[in-house]
Amino acid sequence: MRWRIALGLVVLLAVGLGLNYLRPIPPVDATSTIPSQKTIPGTPPQLPWPSTGSAAVGVSGLGKLADSGNEAPLPMASVAKVMAATVVLHDKPFPLGQTGGSITITDLDVQGYENERAQQQSVVPVQAGEVLSEYQALQAMLIPSANNIAETLARWDAGSVPAFVDRMNARARSLGLKRTRFADPAGSSSQSVSTPTDLLALGVAAAADPVFAQIVAEAQARLPVAGIVYNVDAALGKDGINGIKTGSGLESGANFLFSASVDVAGHAVTIFGCVMGQPTLQAAFDAADSLIKAVQAALTVSNALLLHETVATYDTPWGWHANVISESAVTLVEWPGMILHETLHGRTLAVDKPLDPGTPAGTLRIVLGDYDLSVTLITATVIYPPGRFWRLTRLPNI
Repeated sequence: MRWRIALGLVVLLAVGLGLNYLRPIPPVDATSTIPSQKTIPGTPPQLPWPSTGSAAVGVSGLGKLADSGNEAPLPMASVAKVMAATVVLHDKPFPLGQTGGSITITDLDVQGYENERAQQQSVVPVQAGEVLSEYQALQAMLIPSANNIAETLARWDAGSVPAFVDRMNARARSLGLKRTRFADPAGSSSQSVSTPTDLLALGVAAAADPVFAQIVAEAQARLPVAGIVYNVDAALGKDGINGIKTGSGLESGANFLFSASVDVAGHAVTIFGCVMGQPTLQAAFDAADSLIKAVQAALTVSNALLLHETVATYDTPWGWHANVISESAVTLVEWPGMILHETLHGRTLAVDKPLDPGTPAGTLRIVLGDYDLSVTLITATVIYPPGRFWRLTRLPNI
């Protein structure tokens, strides 16, 4: 009798062990080994804000860094033409090296030129029947800051000036420019208003188009009727300044939306900024120069992530350990005091067979300012499935 009971127990144990062995191997998840956030070392500098008016500065990749703290919507004057160019290039894009569509000057365009010249606005001469390429028209609007060509482009793009202004305001909303309103395409109306922070964001968006960036960096252009015209940005080429647009002539003072390519630890970095409400354009240029130098001095370049750096691990219930490493390095421009966020999006692995080194293991998301990068992760070593003994003897909840 006892041997039957013993045999039964052996059978039950064998069946139990067999069923345990046949249970699925549990998948494994990656565990992060890095902090979820880091503070960039250092203290943000006291920037040399202009004594009058307002200003804001930022850097490509990082976005806005700081503002003077006293921003209020002011007439932007000819800086409005940056949005006009952005809308045209959005509606009728063309690649760098080409000239875009063709624009034939009409009697209405000539009448607009004559009216604005009589009002002593900024204009370039045109003739009925003259043909401008889209590139030339953008040059005429942005380089000598021709108000009449802003209206010509508006009619060519949208059919009418009011319809084009609607597109400008819609584009402003899409870019999140909450304190910006356009009343005309050229900025000649005091009702076209914005703030340095909004114009900074506009400048960053506009400069992302290589056609726009090339035009605003040009010192001069040749037009069919007007001949050679010169850039009203007198700061162009100084201290790395390569654009973007001046605005003056209204009672609110002079404005300067600028970008500058500078060197930071051997890396080319673009600083963006905007000063508004300055007593003269020269004062705006001087304020921009001071801000560029101060921002450049405070920037650093650092390896936020090294090639093959360990950022997580796989630790299996059966005792196997494998590091998760980055497939590429990440170098970032950094501003003191900013917070860098790192989030692991690990891949759950099924280990029913050996997994070779280099197996995709998910991604690491790195966010710093406007930087938002996703780095591919891989396993550093082989991961073996469990052995027979573990599969036979593992606990029921594993």
